[in-house]
Amino acid sequence: MSPPLIRLPSLDLVRGFVAVGRRMSITLAAQDLCLTQSAVSRQILALEEALGLKLLVRGHRSIAFTPEGERLFRSADSAVQQLQDVVGALTGRTGRRMVTLTSTIGVTGLWLMPRLGAFLQRHPDIEVRVSANSRSMELQAEGIDLAIRYGAREAMPAGAERLFGEEIVPVAHPSLGLAALSAPQSVQAQVLLEFDGPYRPWLQWSHWLERQGCKALHPRGVLRFNQYDQLIHAAVAGQGIALGRRALIAPMLADGRLVALGAPQTAPVEYWLIQAEANPATEVREFIDWIRAEAQAVGC
Repeated sequence: MSPPLIRLPSLDLVRGFVAVGRRMSITLAAQDLCLTQSAVSRQILALEEALGLKLLVRGHRSIAFTPEGERLFRSADSAVQQLQDVVGALTGRTGRRMVTLTSTIGVTGLWLMPRLGAFLQRHPDIEVRVSANSRSMELQAEGIDLAIRYGAREAMPAGAERLFGEEIVPVAHPSLGLAALSAPQSVQAQVLLEFDGPYRPWLQWSHWLERQGCKALHPRGVLRFNQYDQLIHAAVAGQGIALGRRALIAPMLADGRLVALGAPQTAPVEYWLIQAEANPATEVREFIDWIRAEAQAVGC
């Protein structure tokens, strides 16, 4: 049974929570709302107190949803977006067209964002909203036009369009002085940067080492990351060697921030574009054409 209106939290608190959830950052949410970080933090704490629930888990320079927080965000984000759309229509602020896209944090940070500026320069009248997360979503129900997803063909819905494949290659910053991982000793002397997210053997060092005949090898150290973009940033900072997803790190290989330490190996997954509607709006079709062109340039 729904609670009465008097018991619903203030819209200001909900708006602050949605802003944080969209960015997964209190700092960026504060910028969006033209508030201080402490003000946004107080809004989140006040909402948690009003509901009697923990909504966010705060880590060192990171935040994550609790199960209750994610459930609330999915509903509140959709409701706030609908409210934004209606207010825009009522006040005549309809000059900018919008495309909403969701993708994983790694794909968003490493592949989409470095390229997005070029699209916005060519289409200044189109506003792009990006939701970076890996959760399963009903695109139409949540007001999302497009999704970029990562997986095997059989796991994708009907109508999914292949963008490019997945190739894995060991990489490191040039400062480590490595040209190849040709001998067990060259790995044993290094720190391995390990992806500690969902189990994907092709992204695990144990799998790669076993294929190289180095199953019992013990590296100098291991750093683990639950977000793939953080792992790559650590590699660029010279903190160790990583298993690079070539499609995502191609610009870093091209400009020398990372060097490949071996031949790439093909993984049993690919990247896919999923549309919410078979006949999308003009701005969405323009964005799709741009994504297709960028994907073709990947060459995987």
